Order: sequence, then structure tokens, then C-alpha cells
Amino acid sequence: MNHTTDSKSPAAGGADSVPTDAVVAMRGFSPEQRAGALIEALPYIQRFRQAVIVVKLGGNAMVDPDLFRTFAEDIVLLRSVGLQPVVVHGGGPQIGALLKRLGKESEFRDGLRVTDAETLDVARMVLVGKVGRDIVAALNTQGAAAVGISGEDAGLILAAARNPDLGFVGDVVDVKVDIIQRLLHERFIPVVSTIGSDGKGQAYNINADSVAAALAGALEAEKVIYLTDIAGLLLDVNDPASIIARTTVSHLDELKESGVITGGMVPKVQACIDAVNDGASSAHMLDGRIPHVLLLELFTDAGIGTMVTSDDAPEPLSDHHHEVST
Repeated sequence: MNHTTDSKSPAAGGADSVPTDAVVAMRGFSPEQRAGALIEALPYIQRFRQAVIVVKLGGNAMVDPDLFRTFAEDIVLLRSVGLQPVVVHGGGPQIGALLKRLGKESEFRDGLRVTDAETLDVARMVLVGKVGRDIVAALNTQGAAAVGISGEDAGLILAAARNPDLGFVGDVVDVKVDIIQRLLHERFIPVVSTIGSDGKGQAYNINADSVAAALAGALEAEKVIYLTDIAGLLLDVNDPASIIARTTVSHLDELKESGVITGGMVPKVQACIDAVNDGASSAHMLDGRIPHVLLLELFTDAGIGTMVTSDDAPEPLSDHHHEVST
């Protein structure tokens, strides 16, 4: 005897037997709202299919277990619907924590950690052997095929010393993205640890924002997305309503020159400018403290955070980030 029950029959607890208000109570929203969200996402999924999306993971999204899980879910969903995500990560707090456990004090100059040979070894262990592996494991647990690589692998990141006083802190000189392109072609999700090396094999610890910008430019990414602990770029840091929803590289240059952008926002803004100037279609600063913020940015009409484009970029799909702040 066939005991299979129709999923929509009353015996199966389907829609015929459960009132709409009960469905809303169970799921948090009505079936119509659920369907509406999927329909709203459809044109974005179609537009961004096969597009390269570089995501720099940072802030609370790296250390909060729930946010880290939703980040992994978002990345795997992007890959599942045809986008090509590339994850770039740093790990400054984790490096500092291990140095402290080893009894080594961290010294900072102009916000950068002075990196001697011992500190560099710790940075490599943390970035490549711990943080990168944790991200790969989280993605693979969600059903993806993620691969962790260092900037030293296959000559991905050619680096040079930034300043002798900082030790082995480097800047990106060039990127060779062949290995990234091969991984994407085989439907893997690359997870990049930001250790690069010079022509003699000397390793350097490099700022993850700069690496994400360089990779996004070389890959001609549709978007490079920076997950931070702020809502986006604010004209007034004390006024969340002053967020700049959409702007251009020339406008950001003006804000920098006028002193509106200062402190820790300068390198992030510069990374956005560099990414767009080097070939990425747009750069985004998003609040990584919001669960599923990547999906909200990529697949909804309203978008979220700050979007940066070139001066002559076309209007985005629908009314997504429709205003250019002045």
C-alpha cells in the first residue's frame, strides 16, 4: 500500500489545514511576502549570474558565531544561484590575541602593527592556518566547495615593504589572478589569506582591504563588498541618517580633500576608490552586523549601505541605490 501523503493535504498539515495567520506566526511572514521576496530577487539573480563578487570579511561578522554562520549561508547561496564569490579576509584581532598569549606585545605606528620576523610567523599561522581554515570549513559545511589559498600561492600577490620602520608590512605591487580564475571556473569558492611575497620569496602581511581592491580590479569584478561594523559612509559620524547611499570616486576624493572623511574610514574609502579605478564596476561598504546583509544588498530593490561607482557609471537596476549624494 502506498502511504505517501500529498504535502498540501490536510493530513500533511498543508495550506488547506493551516490558517494564514498561523503560517505567519510560524514563519514570521505570509506566503505572499515570501513569494514577493523571491520575485524581487529574480532580476538581480538574472543580471548578476556569472558575475564575480569579491567580499572582504571583517568586523563582527568574523567573530560573532551567528553572523559568521549567516555570512557563510549568504556566500553559498550566491554561488548556488550562479554568482562567483571570492572571499578575502584579514585577522588583526586574532593575530593580536595569539601574540598576547605568546607574551609578545604588539606595537602600532599610524594604526599599523609593526611586524618583525616572529610577528610575521604568527600572522601567517593565524591567517592561513586558522582564520582561513575556519572560513573554508564554514562554507563547506553549508554544502559549498571552498578552497583556502594564500597570496603566496601561485604568485597570487606580489608585495613590497611599505616602510622599513614597520618591518614585514607590505603593499600590493601586482596580482596574478590565474589561480582564482581557474578555481572559479571549476565552481570553487576561493578564500584568500592576505599574506603576499616579493620576488625573492620574502613574505609580507598586507592590509585585507587593499588586497580585496586589487583582486576586484584585476578580476574586473561586478562588485567588491566590504563588511564592516558601521552602516556605511556617513557625512556626520554622529548621525546615522547622514549615510551616503550612492556616490562616485570623484565625490569621495572631494570628501577626503575637504576633511569630511578622516581616521579609520580613509583606508576603506581609498580601497573603494582603487577597486573602481582598477576595473571593478562598483564598491560597497556594508554593515556586517546585519544578518544576511549580502543578500539585502545584492537581491533587493532598496539595497543597503554605501555604493561607490565611477563617474560615468550607468544607473543601477530598478531604484537600487538610486541617489548620488552631493
